Amino acid sequence: VKGGRRFSFSALVVVGDRNGNVGYSIGKANEVADAIRKATEGAKRNMVHITMKDKTIPHEVYGKFDGARVYMRPASVGTGVIAGGGMRAVLELSGIRDVLAKSMGSTNGMNVIRATMAALESLQSKEEIMGARQLARA
Repeated sequence: VKGGRRFSFSALVVVGDRNGNVGYSIGKANEVADAIRKATEGAKRNMVHITMKDKTIPHEVYGKFDGARVYMRPASVGTGVIAGGGMRAVLELSGIRDVLAKSMGSTNGMNVIRATMAALESLQSKEEIMGARQLARA
């Protein structure tokens, strides 16, 4: 188009049921509302279950995506979600109530959310770890 005036919008949406399920997606369209709608539909389709211990995470976890790095630690009851930006949204929507989190490296929101999701997906309960160790011995 003459003058290069042809805009496109992208929306990053995080959805969760506050009960251990959370998902994210990116939607692109010529209109803002359409981009948000596409992203919301995609996020609902891409929901994953997060392993939790009470209302915190079962163990320390580290996640990476591109230049974004995130570190999360379980916290005692009443601590709240100590996290910034996109990390806070993902953690609150997943139902985690008490966690200490730190985002390092890249401040790109998309990459921070992807790193957070990578960290949450790598969480394992005590039973899962014990089962894996039993299989390794057999």
